[in-house]
Amino acid sequence: MFADKDLLISPWFRLIANRWMIGGGENGKGGWWDDLDRTMNTDDFCDYENIHRFDPPTEHLGGGGDAGPWLDTKEAPSANGTVEDTVGDASKKQGAYGKIKTHKESKLSQLMHIDEVCSAISLLYINPLKSNLESDNIKKSFDTDDLAFCDDILCKVSRSFAAVIRQLPSELLVDVLIFYLVLRALDTIEDDMTFFASNDEKVKVLLAFHKTALVDPEWKMMGCGEEDERRLLEEFPKCHSVFAALRGDSRRVISDITLRMATGMAEFVGKDLGQGTVDVQQYNRYCHFVAGLVGEGLSRLFSASGLEKPALATELYLSDQMGLFLQKTNIIRDYLEDYVDGRAFWPQTVWKKYSASGDLGYFANPATVEHETAALNCIDELVTDALELVPDCLSYLSKLRCAEVFRFCAIPQVMAIATLDKCYHNKDVFSGVVKIRKGMSCALINGTTDINGVHSIFHRFASSIFARLNCLVRRGLKIHLMSVL
Repeated sequence: MFADKDLLISPWFRLIANRWMIGGGENGKGGWWDDLDRTMNTDDFCDYENIHRFDPPTEHLGGGGDAGPWLDTKEAPSANGTVEDTVGDASKKQGAYGKIKTHKESKLSQLMHIDEVCSAISLLYINPLKSNLESDNIKKSFDTDDLAFCDDILCKVSRSFAAVIRQLPSELLVDVLIFYLVLRALDTIEDDMTFFASNDEKVKVLLAFHKTALVDPEWKMMGCGEEDERRLLEEFPKCHSVFAALRGDSRRVISDITLRMATGMAEFVGKDLGQGTVDVQQYNRYCHFVAGLVGEGLSRLFSASGLEKPALATELYLSDQMGLFLQKTNIIRDYLEDYVDGRAFWPQTVWKKYSASGDLGYFANPATVEHETAALNCIDELVTDALELVPDCLSYLSKLRCAEVFRFCAIPQVMAIATLDKCYHNKDVFSGVVKIRKGMSCALINGTTDINGVHSIFHRFASSIFARLNCLVRRGLKIHLMSVL
């Protein structure tokens, strides 16, 4: 049974079972399951000589999918899977990111979309998103070197957000930049599953972050996270220098959201998320803490800057929905990365309806047509759930009056609806990461200039999904989607 690679049994359990439990132990005279008295009273079945390694299955990490003593060969195990050249890239962030293959269209296929090629050329060379970071009032208000570090590290940890942040008006740009970096630092602490000796220690650091990192100008954390995120924490005093020079109302917003997000993160630190969140309510709650609060904080910063009406700061529900739409899209797309990382978020009350094995990993290696159909039905339901947020997102965007703020908010939203269209009924989600074409991204950015352009984009992708939603009426989303169409 344990030799059957199609069974979704933990490779570690295969190793334990074959070597000690039923595999005959070291002397071949029976495993510990056969002699429980000996197991409980001796250390005959303990291996003190070997350090064991574990490679997840080929379709997950590109490895051989076996477990065994790390030093049982002279050479380290090689990866056998066919993956993109980003796999194993040390510059990627922590967790499973960068270790999962990315499904991309060939360059020839991308070049066949002439309109997107033209959009890319236009965005890169003719009408790029301008940067207001060099404006005089910014140069006068902040330390040049520290701000340069913040801008550089922003580009390293998130290229996509860097562009839309830089195009914000000068009276708001740095506030949002620092807000993002502070929360990214907090997220790095939450994501590191090996740095802290215990969950209690991590919770303590999270809950104190707003009083340490945002108060002590010398605070920094060494060795937490990987690569650029680690550098962000290790050189955090430079971020604090810029934070301290912000307006008082902006600092208060950032500190408040940081505390509330850290409190939410702390709530989930001790939870076993290997099989996802318990139910949709917990799924929504997690998304609120890590993304919905970001939406609230941004609305308050927009209002505090004077670029948006004061009333926008009170639009807590719509701000929350904006964040949830982005976060749910990421969670749907990142199924395999999160599952391999042992920290998944798909709600069990949804996916267990489709998993014959009762395990979230059931979808990662569909062996039959029925198996694949179940996986696709599961992702379709999650996409449907995310789409219910669309009307509220459009309502929020319609309230914005500053063109740059509008583009800052709208561009991630149109990327999200395009990603959901890409994920819907797409089996590639279960074997890697799916992404929209770069040319399409450029076209979406160029088309996101006003609310009419956004409506057109949402209509396009909602119509694409709608065409594949034969069971839409049963799932109760017809009214919501028709409001977009």
